[in-house]
Amino acid sequence: MFDIVPESAIVEGRATDAYFLRTEEALEHAGRNPTVVAEVTRDQFPTGEFDLFAGLKDAANLLSGYDLDADAIPEGTLFDGGPVMRIEGPYLEFCRLETALLGFLSHASGIATAALEARRAAPETSLLSFGARHVHPSIGGVVDRSAMLAGLDGFSYVAAEEFVDGEASGTMPHALMICFGHGNQEEAWQAFDEAVDEDVPRIALCDTYDDETDEALRAAELGFDSVRLDTTGSRRGDFRHIIKETRWKLDAEGHEDVDIFVSGGITPETIRELEDVVDGFGVGSHISNADPLDFALDIVEVEGEPAAKKGKLSGKKEVYRTPDGGHHIALADEGSPAGGDPLMEPLVRDGDIVAEFDLDEAADRATADAERVGFREE
Repeated sequence: MFDIVPESAIVEGRATDAYFLRTEEALEHAGRNPTVVAEVTRDQFPTGEFDLFAGLKDAANLLSGYDLDADAIPEGTLFDGGPVMRIEGPYLEFCRLETALLGFLSHASGIATAALEARRAAPETSLLSFGARHVHPSIGGVVDRSAMLAGLDGFSYVAAEEFVDGEASGTMPHALMICFGHGNQEEAWQAFDEAVDEDVPRIALCDTYDDETDEALRAAELGFDSVRLDTTGSRRGDFRHIIKETRWKLDAEGHEDVDIFVSGGITPETIRELEDVVDGFGVGSHISNADPLDFALDIVEVEGEPAAKKGKLSGKKEVYRTPDGGHHIALADEGSPAGGDPLMEPLVRDGDIVAEFDLDEAADRATADAERVGFREE
């Protein structure tokens, strides 16, 4: 019914580029199937710009069952050049998997990096992922899992509950308010309050028809714990002023405990601008519409001998986190730089997944690593 590639096509290697099938035909015709080392990289050398690694769980599931070994940096690790994954085995075991493998890593890592930019803009403020509506529904779960890996506090996409340990967040859209009509905001808020489970936060949307400060005060007088402002960009003017005025009116009327949440076109820049006057943000397109990272998979060793195409670094490599928070790349047999911690860990051995994937641990790792390397300190 929908234009969605089935899971079976990915597992069986049919989610691939055609030239990999031609490669298989040519190698099989020639009776060649060399044992190779292949590495997934974004940049060959450090550039000073770190990115957040994500999508590894799906990549591991893709590689499982094949006669190969794989190592990778853990999800939630920040990297700057060099390999993020290494695969060793007969080339025909994983030749046709390259397209899907890079897709799993590239898209999730791009989303996670954007989410971490938002997280770093306001480390102590509540951030929710609201971006599922901007992407194909088949990858809405990827968006929210990647956002949670970056340390966000919640997500809105109900289907993502299958991949993330938690319940989707969200209260009411403008459509609910409009269904009750202008002047009947109280009826809409009361219907919500009476109908939804008591565990759902009581956050009233307060910008549908009337002035934000007016609607916020009316919702607070009904007993709502929080208000959300999602004012259309063309009508915002000075959004910070609107929020500050709303806060003033609420406090003046004895509603100091009512929180203010904002959403709609939120970026790290607007988060920094507003984080001192709001209690939380819903971040959508900045996260969901992030560009995928440009990963590539290249053979770097054939039958134990270094080999690579022009512009790529031959030889099996290791990456390290240095004591000063830097990212160091070296040939695997050179050993660690002074005080450097190797980042690669076993992922697959003889086709069996040997790594564990804990989203909370990955989020903690991302937070700690961001501090260590000074990710987006500006």
